[in-house]
Amino acid sequence: MTNAKSGFALERRPLELRFRTLTLAAREWIAPDFVRVRLTGSDLAGFDSLGADDHMRLFFADRPADSVEELRAAPSREYTPLAWGEDWLDVEFAVHGDQGIAAPWAANAPLGSTVGVGGPRGSMVLEGEPDGWLLAGDETAIPAIRRFAARIPAGVPARIAIEVRGPEHELALDAAVPVEWIHRGSAPAGTALAAFLESLVAEDRPGTAPFVFVAAESSIVKPGRALLERWGVDPAQAVVKGYWKRGEAEYHAPH
Repeated sequence: MTNAKSGFALERRPLELRFRTLTLAAREWIAPDFVRVRLTGSDLAGFDSLGADDHMRLFFADRPADSVEELRAAPSREYTPLAWGEDWLDVEFAVHGDQGIAAPWAANAPLGSTVGVGGPRGSMVLEGEPDGWLLAGDETAIPAIRRFAARIPAGVPARIAIEVRGPEHELALDAAVPVEWIHRGSAPAGTALAAFLESLVAEDRPGTAPFVFVAAESSIVKPGRALLERWGVDPAQAVVKGYWKRGEAEYHAPH
């Protein structure tokens, strides 16, 4: 299929890289394995995130840090800013047991705990209005999907597909179209979403030149790119990436 001319563009924009020291102020369980936390502090003055798929780095110290340098040396992971104001920042975490560093902190750290935040160092900004949308991901992509979904106008062809373990793990998401929840059960993360992408044919393409966002475990990249080819979508006009990699705690999602 020939690539159609789109009415939008993805543009990179730099941001001033700053390090902030914040406090865990509140947590809210959105689903059995999904928690939203609110971080607060005066350091958030001037914080911005221009792209729905932005990444910032959170630094988790196992004890109070005596300096910014000590906090920056703590273990860290990348997350997407969900929402923010002059002195608050909301972040969502997928929590699967006590694995890793970030999710157990989000689930169990006492209120008042300190966390470092670095970035975002830059944004990929969607300029213009796509004539169709596909947003697809697993739990780790929900914050980015939330932000992209808020841009979809009513009446524009769109599909939103999110893989979770089962129906009890579905959660509320405001969007112009219903979410298609894909349940993987006991299968490895990403496999059910990959099967969904592989089932989509040319006639399923929403609009003439849609914006496509696909993010999940890194094995999703191959079926995601194959879908772009079937739909005739220019890869430069889409975002297809692995947000995490099975067995690699230090994996960094491409920016």
